Amino acid sequence: MPQVDLPTLQKMMKGHFPEYLGLTITHANADMVRGELTVRKEICTMPMAVLHGGALMSLADTLGAVATFLNLPPGAGTTTLESKTNFISAAPIGTTVTGECTPIHRGKSTMVWQTRITTAEGDLIAIVTQTQMVLQPSA
Repeated sequence: MPQVDLPTLQKMMKGHFPEYLGLTITHANADMVRGELTVRKEICTMPMAVLHGGALMSLADTLGAVATFLNLPPGAGTTTLESKTNFISAAPIGTTVTGECTPIHRGKSTMVWQTRITTAEGDLIAIVTQTQMVLQPSA
């Protein structure tokens, strides 16, 4: 299992999509990954100015990938196999949303994670369930 601290995780995301999304990982271990982002115009729908569903799903997908990464055996990789999102309510510009990703299943070939996305006030925005494939190292 990789042991990675928060500054290292943030550094790994530098220059990649999660950085442009505005995602900050605030907690990460093998049992739970938490991250947050502030809703801004660039990641909103038009004309309603609320967090775009794709941005919300990207937040959850990243947290699930990080959670899987933190549970991988040495040399293994991961990729998303499936993701399902239940959109509950909207997050307008200026809202900070937090995703908390926890395991449902951690197996040798797949891992399933659930991410609850909420506002700072605790209002539920969405629930995302995703399956990550574990890519075993080639021999």
